[in-house]
This record gives sequence, C-alpha cells and structure tokens, in this order.
Amino acid sequence: MTPYDRAVGRLSRRELLRLASILGAGAIVAPAYTRRVLARPIFDAYPYTLGIASGDPAPDGVVLWTRLAPKPLEGGGMPMEIVEVDWEIGADARFTKIVQRGTELARPELGHSVHVEVAGLEPSREYFYRFRAGAEVSRTGRTKTAPAAGAAVDRLRFAVCGCQNYEQGYYTAFRRMAEEQFDFVFHTGDYIYEMRASNGRADVVREHNGREPYTLVDYRNRYALYKMDRDLMAAHASAPWVVTWDDHEVDNNYAGDIDERATPPEIFLLRRAAAYQAYYETMPLRRSTLPSGSHMRIYRRLQFGSLVDLSVLDTRQWRSDQACGDGLRSNCAEALEESRTMMGPEQEQWLYDNLADARARWTVIGQQVPTFARDFKAWIPDGRFAMDKWDGYVAARRRLYTHIAESKAPNPIVLSGDVHMHYAADLKLDFENVRSPAIGVELTNTSITSLGDGSAVSADWHMIKSDNPHIKYHSARRGYIACAVTPTTLRADFKILDRVTAPDLPIRTDRSIVVEAGHPGANTD
Repeated sequence: MTPYDRAVGRLSRRELLRLASILGAGAIVAPAYTRRVLARPIFDAYPYTLGIASGDPAPDGVVLWTRLAPKPLEGGGMPMEIVEVDWEIGADARFTKIVQRGTELARPELGHSVHVEVAGLEPSREYFYRFRAGAEVSRTGRTKTAPAAGAAVDRLRFAVCGCQNYEQGYYTAFRRMAEEQFDFVFHTGDYIYEMRASNGRADVVREHNGREPYTLVDYRNRYALYKMDRDLMAAHASAPWVVTWDDHEVDNNYAGDIDERATPPEIFLLRRAAAYQAYYETMPLRRSTLPSGSHMRIYRRLQFGSLVDLSVLDTRQWRSDQACGDGLRSNCAEALEESRTMMGPEQEQWLYDNLADARARWTVIGQQVPTFARDFKAWIPDGRFAMDKWDGYVAARRRLYTHIAESKAPNPIVLSGDVHMHYAADLKLDFENVRSPAIGVELTNTSITSLGDGSAVSADWHMIKSDNPHIKYHSARRGYIACAVTPTTLRADFKILDRVTAPDLPIRTDRSIVVEAGHPGANTD
C-alpha cells in the first residue's frame, strides 16, 4: 500500500468528491478498501445522550465536542462505521446568521466522539453551536472566544470546580453555574470516580453503574453515566470549559505508573491507557492532546488578552510516588528529597518558561491538589502533612515558589481542588515563619458532591487554625468558586449549597476573597 493509497483511504466520501472536483474526476480513484462512511445515518434512539460541550477558547475559535451514543451505558450503541456529523455556529441562539458550518467524522476508534477545532471567529465574542447527524439535531450550546492577544480587557468571569462523585449528591452546583454563564469554567479534576456501585448503601443518593472500570468500554460507560446528568449537561452547554484531570479519572491516588494496589507498572499502564483514551473522547480537547498509548499531554497554556495568562498543569502522570505512603505523615525524610517531582522535568521547565514570559496582569496556574501547606499537627500529631499533596513534595514546591518569586510573574494565583474543601490561602516561601511575605494566593475549590453534604466549618478547624495563619478562609460545604477579574482586582466568591443530598436547592456566597493587583495576599470581605 502506497502512502497515497493510505491518505486517500482515510478520506470520507464528501472529501473524495471535493478533491476530485479540484483535481479532475479522473485524478482520484478511491481504493477498493476505502471504509464506508455513513452520511445519513438512521438512529434507533436519540444519539446526543451525553450532551454537547466547548472548550479551550482561543481568540479566533474554540473546540466543539459531542459524542454519538444512542445506547450510552452499553458502550455507546453505535455501529462500527464512520459517521458524518455536521456542525454549525451562529451569531445568535436562533441561528438566524450562520457564521461557520462544516462536517466532522465520528470514528468508532474514538467512541464516535467529535472534536471540531473551529478557527476564524472574532475574539471576545459569544457564539452558539449545534450538531446534526442524519435527521437528529443536538441541543444548542453557548460558547465564547478569548480576547485577542494583548488586548485590553476590562473584566473576565470564570468558575473553578471539581470532585463530582455521582453517588454522593446531586449536581445542583452545575445548574447554578450554568445560570451564571461564565466566560469559561476551569475544572480541577475528579470528573468521574472509579469506585464500583455501592449496592444500596444508605449514605448514597444514586448509584454507579456496575463494577470498577478497567477497560476502555468500562470507562466509557462510567463517563456516560456522569455526562447524562442534566445539570452537568447544562453547565457544559453554558460556557467553554478548560479541563484537567486528577486521580479518580484513572485510580485513587495513582502516581505516574504506580497505582494504589501495587499492580505491576506494565499492567497498570494498560488500564491508564484505557482511562486516558476515554477522557479524551469525553472532553472538549484539541487534537494535540490525543493520547499515545498510556501517555497524554494535557498541560497547556491559554491567554486571555492582557488580563489573564493561564497555565494548566498535570500533576499525576509524571509525579514521583507518594513519600511514606499516601496518607497523613510526620517526619517523613523522603518527602524532603530534592529529586522528588510533581510535574516531571519537562513540564517543570515548560511552566518556568511560562512564568518568565508572563506579561498579562494576572498569572494563573491551574492544577489539581493544594500547593500551600496544611499543617495538621494539632489534630493528628503523628500525621502532620498529607503526602498526596504538595506537602509530600517539599523540594518541588520550593522550586515552584522560587520561580514564581524570582520571575516576578505579575500577580500569581494558583487554582486547586481535590480536598473537598473551600480554601483561600497566602503562598509563602517559608510557611513556618509567620513574617514570611506572601508571594501569591491560592484558591481551592470544594467538591461539587464528593463526601456528601459537608459542613460549614470542619469540626477540627479550631484545632489547626493557629498552625496555619496563611489560610484566610475555609469551608467544608459543597459548591464552586466564581471569580471576577479586572486589571485592579481578582474577586473570588465562594459559592456553597446547604445540602447536595437533596436536588435543586439555592446557592449562596459564603465568603468573598479579594486580591489587589500589586499587593499579594488574600483579603476577606
């Protein structure tokens, strides 16, 4: 088979006709093995059961996503054929003015997911989009492009969220996020949880589908269960998302090629490859993140005019194994070793280069687990620090903070999740010294549902507050963070729900944190 034959064999019927019209009808002869493409499929059931989404906004475009799945909990229920999916973008929700349209191929190798990388749009502009396959039309989604490079921006609004265990609550927080129509949403990870169904346990409000996932079909079915939630669908359809993963997208507290069961790495990597592919199939990500076996590059940089420079990290795929286990530990010498890493050397250097090059008013680092110190010695003397967080990677944190300080990157803000608590904390080169100046601020989102309803203040907070004066705010309720950024301030409204075990409750702002440009440190309203 020649390279020409392979290239032509990958073309759809429409692409072949288009190329033939350019080169002349006799110039293209499709080889006999050209795969069948369904241009007008007929579905037994509605195929857009997992909704639609957009993501990774750029000044001239976004990624549009959907996945055809008429039988979502049975691997998708699609035939093993390539299917044409039409898409269109309108200037308004009624599509009275079509800005762009095109056709994308939904391939069985990728679970009939569709990732359309749209370009040629206007910056800082709201658009609407939808898909059509055969006679079936998706719902309409709203998206928004980023401001032009270097452009002055008066205000940007984004949400920070994560940790959405399906069994432990309803996704009311996502419904409230949808109502706010943010410029974008940043998800800090734990989009799914890999635990098996709880089998009628009294402390869950709804159950996972079946066993713990190990195969690609298992992960597809677990994502499908989550994506079918109408509140989550609404949040995705309301604004573009910028996503990263944490551990539960694969396995609890995994580190690189090591899982929590001491599975041989070469075996665990097979599971990780399946999980990574399912993640790509489910998220509005660019083709540059397409997995290669058990590896997938998701760290990337997004810029929003002259206002926000966002570096998105991956602190799972290349991290060192947790020191002294992955629980709470004191006096763990291994945690201090210089060679320990959260990002791996290549990603570390990439981030440090971004910091040195940062020119926007606010330098934002979006990642998974808290970087700031959380000292629990007053609570558990023999378990002072959480080894799965940056507290278990002391040298890596010192390198990160040193580069933040020495690069003089403007107004550093770190975003994190994972711990199912709202936090606002000052970042310091020396957390042991109360006089050490703040070099930035970290905002940690609580969970959407994980660990159930939670409480207003952790029962043990009064015991640890005196050992953590850099922590300015804390809550164990569920919700998200709504951030409003201007050239002079960043305001973080910590939104909370009283309960997630009951659906459709109102949400309220529990506390607001304001960071003033040029004055690192969190101020409470």
